[in-house]
Amino acid sequence: MTDIRETVRERYAAAARAATAPADGTSASCCSSTTFVELSQDASGHTVFGRELYGEDTEGVGAALQASLGCGVPTAVADLQPGDVVLDLGSGAGGDVLISARRVAPGGRAIGLDMTTEMVELARHNAETAGVDNVEFLLGYLEEVPLPDDSVDVVISNCVINLAADKSLVLAEAARVLRPGGRFAVSDVIADEDMDDATRADLAQWTGCIAGALTEAQFRRSLTDAGFTDVEITPTHEVHPHARAAVVRATLRDAG
Repeated sequence: MTDIRETVRERYAAAARAATAPADGTSASCCSSTTFVELSQDASGHTVFGRELYGEDTEGVGAALQASLGCGVPTAVADLQPGDVVLDLGSGAGGDVLISARRVAPGGRAIGLDMTTEMVELARHNAETAGVDNVEFLLGYLEEVPLPDDSVDVVISNCVINLAADKSLVLAEAARVLRPGGRFAVSDVIADEDMDDATRADLAQWTGCIAGALTEAQFRRSLTDAGFTDVEITPTHEVHPHARAAVVRATLRDAG
């Protein structure tokens, strides 16, 4: 777990540094790296990762999406309501947190959790620049969420759960911090059943959101084991010959 965690941390720290200190006038996004350009588009040149997936859903928070490595738009499917408390797992530069914060106002707040110091600092800067104050950004691990039980209404995430070494623990933590009846709405990568062993063993493919992805059956089983019900997994687009992006939604089983 340590090797995977540190490899992922360094990749996303580099993305944050690129966003805050672009060299020679090029794009400040992580897409300025050759590796990520290759990952962000399919063979036909269609965008499969990154900020372009948001379309017009970026009012006032565009800068926070510069370093987006996401494979979808979880805020578009989370059914956020005023007064909700939202937790974004792996919040990066804060784009989804800032979008969420505006949708849950008045009375609600949005919390971002990321293990990368550079991303947390960048997200806090982006929130201040955008003038959004009902937000909080925490440094920590998805496997050890630094929040109390039953403290949030909605958990979102954008292509991050696949990066964790222990997905079952991440989903158990999501269930722990959600209130009974709380909503889980994430974008993530779903692996095909026939993904080859070479791809699975490639750390570059892992940090590129492919090698660590669960299959649909594994994701459903892990959510059910964590206490979720009404699981829906809806593929959106192909991101690799053996993997697809998908919207994953579920509801935490009510204790009663």
